[in-house]
Amino acid sequence: MSFGGPNNPYGPQQGQQPGYGYPTAPPMGPYGGAPVMTTMPGSVSAGRVFLWVIVPLQLMGVALFAFIAGVLRRTSSAGAENEASFEKLKEYSTGALWALVVFALAWAVFAAVLALKFSDGGNRVRITAIVFGVITAMLGIYPFVVVGLLHTVLGILIAVFAGNANGTAWFNRARQ
Repeated sequence: MSFGGPNNPYGPQQGQQPGYGYPTAPPMGPYGGAPVMTTMPGSVSAGRVFLWVIVPLQLMGVALFAFIAGVLRRTSSAGAENEASFEKLKEYSTGALWALVVFALAWAVFAAVLALKFSDGGNRVRITAIVFGVITAMLGIYPFVVVGLLHTVLGILIAVFAGNANGTAWFNRARQ
C-alpha cells in the first residue's frame, strides 16, 4: 500500500521546512499591548541635555542682572548720572532689573525640573517642554546677542525633539 504523493493528507508526516509556518510574535508589554520602551530615544535625550544647558546660562543671566542692579543702585546713589557707562544702564530701574533676576532664576528652576521629568513624565511633560522651547526661542529673539541666539536655537531644538515622533512615542509609552 502506497501513501502516494507529498500532498496526500493521509501520507506520512513530513518535517517542517525552515522558514515556513507562523512567525514568532514580538515581545508583549503589559496587558498584551505593545512592548514597553525602556531606553530614551537619542533625540529626546538630546532635548533633555539642551534643557540642562539652559540652566547654567540662566544662572549666568541671574548673576549678570544682579550685578547690573547693584551697580545701578550704587551709581545712582553716588550721583554719577553723567558717566558714559551709566547712560545705557539708567534706562532700567533697579526694580525692573531685580524682576529680571527673579524671572531668570525661575526659568532656570523650571528648565531643571522639566529636565528631571523627562525620564518618567507623560504627555503633559512633552507638551510643557514644547511650550517651554517655543517661549525660550521667542524670548531669545529680542536681545539677539550671542546668548539670545543660543537660547533661540536651544529652544527650537527642545521643541522639535520633544514634539517629533520619537518624543511622542517616549512620552506616551506604557509604564510598568
